[in-house]
Amino acid sequence: MTDVNDTLPAVTVKDSADNDVALGALEGPLVLYFYPKADTPGCTNEAKDFTELHADFAKLGASVYGISKDKPAKLAKFADKYGLKVALLSDEASDATEQMGVWVEKSLYGKKYMGIERCTFLVGADGKVARVWHKVKVKGHAAEVLEAARGL
Repeated sequence: MTDVNDTLPAVTVKDSADNDVALGALEGPLVLYFYPKADTPGCTNEAKDFTELHADFAKLGASVYGISKDKPAKLAKFADKYGLKVALLSDEASDATEQMGVWVEKSLYGKKYMGIERCTFLVGADGKVARVWHKVKVKGHAAEVLEAARGL
């Protein structure tokens, strides 16, 4: 599990245009937030909240990336549909989600299944994780992450 003072794992994911993106090569400061599934209510609200604060993150020199197991084409449609300004990444192979510890057992109506925990990592300019939020509640989260990024 990736934690404070760790670096991002050396795994490759895809962007919404199906290009390779090496997580370990991303330069901070940056926000990497994991969400369960594109175009669902909570995930849409989270992406819209980060998009609304995109200019504020940019003023800090911070990039924002959302990551799920959705296919790149679905991510492109999701971004277009809502005018999202955050970069969306696809981890279909589960390399990032497993190595970062966000592929977890969940429960819905008593049924257990594996899925992505809504989790956010704030990475400093030094490339090390400065803060981690597990089991994120969407409302107000993007603003909380922005405030933490201001403190880097």
